[in-house]
Amino acid sequence: MTVTTGVSAADAEPRRLADPAPCVRRVAARVAARVAEADDAGGSPPDASVASVASVASDAPDAARAVAVVIEEFWADAARRGTPLVEPVDGEPGHRDVTFLWRGHRATRQVLLLAEGITDRADLAASLLDPLPGTDIWHLTYRLRADHRGSYRMAADISPGEPPASAELRLQRLLSLSAHAAPDPLNPLRMQGRWPDRAASVYELPPAPARPGAEPPAGTPRGRVERHRLPAGVLGAEREVWTYLPPGGPAAELPVLVMCDGDMWFGRLALQDRLDALIAAGALPPLAVLAPDAVDRATRRREMGEPDALVRFLADELLPWAAGRWPLTTDPARTLVAGQGLGGLVCLYAGFLRPERFGNVLAQSAPLTGTVYGDVSAGPAVDLLRLGSRLGSRLGAGASRLPVAVRLDVGLREAEILDHHRELYEMLHSRGCRVTLNEYNGGHDCACWEAGLTEGLAGLLGH
Repeated sequence: MTVTTGVSAADAEPRRLADPAPCVRRVAARVAARVAEADDAGGSPPDASVASVASVASDAPDAARAVAVVIEEFWADAARRGTPLVEPVDGEPGHRDVTFLWRGHRATRQVLLLAEGITDRADLAASLLDPLPGTDIWHLTYRLRADHRGSYRMAADISPGEPPASAELRLQRLLSLSAHAAPDPLNPLRMQGRWPDRAASVYELPPAPARPGAEPPAGTPRGRVERHRLPAGVLGAEREVWTYLPPGGPAAELPVLVMCDGDMWFGRLALQDRLDALIAAGALPPLAVLAPDAVDRATRRREMGEPDALVRFLADELLPWAAGRWPLTTDPARTLVAGQGLGGLVCLYAGFLRPERFGNVLAQSAPLTGTVYGDVSAGPAVDLLRLGSRLGSRLGAGASRLPVAVRLDVGLREAEILDHHRELYEMLHSRGCRVTLNEYNGGHDCACWEAGLTEGLAGLLGH
């Protein structure tokens, strides 16, 4: 039994700062000082508060030029450091002040931050950036625990006129604005999107668990990635499958990883690069990966919401098809099934339904609900509730000891499912299952799943 958790979910709660962060206060003070010098204010030192920067509205050309120099220096420094800007917190060594920035212009009305695990979709107004008066600087600072990681997008409202006065109309404006969110232009660390096809920016505070780089070191032996089309009779349609074979080609009886969402992991996120690096470092044995596409949102939800056919496809069609082409193990102890979100729930179901094929399960942010172990009630998430109930039935009706090894990953910022992962962990442990619960400081976020996936593979299949 292993449990890896943070101090507490409350300890990881993001806190929006009411006052500007030191990096913003410093530029505000410099702007105020330049205005005072250019206007020949003299006397006592200029007020360093943000409110004093409103004096930049002065028509004095010397002041305008001096302020422009300060602002350009600020943006040049932000570009050099990369955003968001991260600063230590006096008296709180376990936290950092993280400042998101946007460079606006005269038409900018408001700027919205959409950060996984931070932004509340029900209260988008709480994630609006503040303008620094008299400058083109928009800023928003959260105090985050020092091991936080996440992805985010930003969107600027440049529609004519001021934001509407009505709260309902403001929400509609923000919802419309969120559809146009894009990566942070000053953050070089990005992650490819999926549906829709848009990239996101990634930030990770230094103490966050290590995430393998996007590219393996130069000279690293490279594996081979291919795409195949399978008949997939049990699903009623052909299915595209990504396959990965390790550097040097297949050896006798390779261990096997079956991955949900191959179009995301190989089509967007280049998982093969991380596998090459892990194998070269000795953290993973050479292995084969079989990763069917999810096709599209509707197909994914339909098949994963009623997973019996999908599990049969993985166990009875995909694995035999691959074994007919390459020397792959049939040992369940060396076969792992992994997935995220709904895919994580399907992997749990596959491990408990077919333990003779899948002896290891890596489930990340599975949408467990309060009904996983009992009552089912009608509602908008009825598909998930029914699936959770059936999973609970499998646990209750099975043998006294579950013959699978399970790793559960869940974010401290996933409030709706965090406690249910803890409950499932306790249930599996009580049934003699070899189970690990990893609670990371983040949300329902692929940026977090990348780190957990490589760590989980090494723990379940490593030497």
